[in-house]
Amino acid sequence: MKHEITIKDIADLDRAAAEFLEQIAGNTLVAFFAPMGSGKTTFTTAICKALGVTDPVGSPTFAIVNEYMCADGDPMYHFDFYRINKPQEAIEIGLYDYLDSGCLCIMEWPENIEELLPEETLMVSINVNPDQSRTITWED
Repeated sequence: MKHEITIKDIADLDRAAAEFLEQIAGNTLVAFFAPMGSGKTTFTTAICKALGVTDPVGSPTFAIVNEYMCADGDPMYHFDFYRINKPQEAIEIGLYDYLDSGCLCIMEWPENIEELLPEETLMVSINVNPDQSRTITWED
């Protein structure tokens, strides 16, 4: 089934994040495919807010992974694979331990490790529209 959510503007992020979480319920592996500047980290920040994360959320570009505690006490993991040059580097940081944890894992730049992603990974696209709104699409 194909899903689509449009984010009209920055003020619409909270609604879109809540709707996204509702629609992906049960999926813990989420890979955002989108060009630079399309809002991957911004949308992830809104998702964290919807999950009750109170820590500052930012791109884990240099750390590769950030861990956040959700309001329900469960951790979630936010990955940025932009600086990964070889899939082996992701394995060395313990990628499979995170992916197998059962916790929500949100991944930016999954193109760099796509061959390592489990089949059940939700492949999500973020597209920038001419009016600067964003359209988020995925199939399950």
